[in-house]
Amino acid sequence: MKYLITGGAGFIGVNFARKLAQEDHQVIILDNLSRSMVGENLNWIINAFPDSVQFLYADIRSDFDKLRRVIDEVDVVYHLAGQVAVTTSVVSPREDFEINALGTFNILEAIRLSESHPVLIFASTNKVYGGMENIKISELSTRYIFENYPNGIPETMNLDFHSPYGCSKGAADQYVVDYSRIYGLKTVVMRQSCIYGTRQFGVEDQGWVAWFSIASATNKPITIYGDGKQVRDILFVDDLYNAFDLAVRHIHKVSGMAFNVGGGSDNTLSLLELLDILETKLERKINYGFSDWRPGDQPVYISDISLIREQLGWEPAISPSDGVDLLLSWTRENIHFFLD
Repeated sequence: MKYLITGGAGFIGVNFARKLAQEDHQVIILDNLSRSMVGENLNWIINAFPDSVQFLYADIRSDFDKLRRVIDEVDVVYHLAGQVAVTTSVVSPREDFEINALGTFNILEAIRLSESHPVLIFASTNKVYGGMENIKISELSTRYIFENYPNGIPETMNLDFHSPYGCSKGAADQYVVDYSRIYGLKTVVMRQSCIYGTRQFGVEDQGWVAWFSIASATNKPITIYGDGKQVRDILFVDDLYNAFDLAVRHIHKVSGMAFNVGGGSDNTLSLLELLDILETKLERKINYGFSDWRPGDQPVYISDISLIREQLGWEPAISPSDGVDLLLSWTRENIHFFLD
């Protein structure tokens, strides 16, 4: 089949393109190359699969005619393009809205107006559930836990958009659901938790597992905002690909649905616990300090992945320890990218 990956030069996109090319699919990567280092990813994937992967320079906010033309060519759209940082959304809310909400609307309209109506799998976020301030948590020695949600937060949790980022992604999330309901488009929403993996050039305000791993491997200082007991469920990028792929294969069963997709309750880490793992693997102490909590930072978020397991038979296969090993190995092999 032929796939379009928006934001395809990002770390998730190039990993997806690699998997698709290895399975003999054709891939079009659409990106405006605005994020740091994505050009390196693009060069890597094009050189690795010159006969299977092609590149289209475009911006989902403004290049609607390009979207119309390319969407007419493909069978599946993996919509990964987005503004991904809460902190950036607070500083530049209009840009955040135009990328996440308007950009997704443009994708949906291009699909609605196409003749082929390709499948759309949309990368949403757990931030659609908001701060969840009313959920009781307990504090342990290295982490926070939910008192009443041992399996994590289910899709039945009320949507409650916090921050411009939460609003823009939440609006897009609901548009994708509704375009299936109203127009019969074949869409699925994936409310992603913390995704990490190779070719992720993590930075301080986005991609914390990658950032901690890269900074630790290169002896850069790390700042923990808060007390470090914040917990997230983490998911290696190859497992995320498998979830998207299963949704495409079973689209007539799951079209119009929204799924939590993350590590779930069996694959969780706090910031302090990740640092402990890194110290063990690197066999040395890591340089880190503390600063004030960031606004809106949840003490704990864990996805309940029961629904996607039930509907698609999907669950994570790569443990946090194995995933961090893969990430550290890639970092060492590409250490020149991270040295000042």
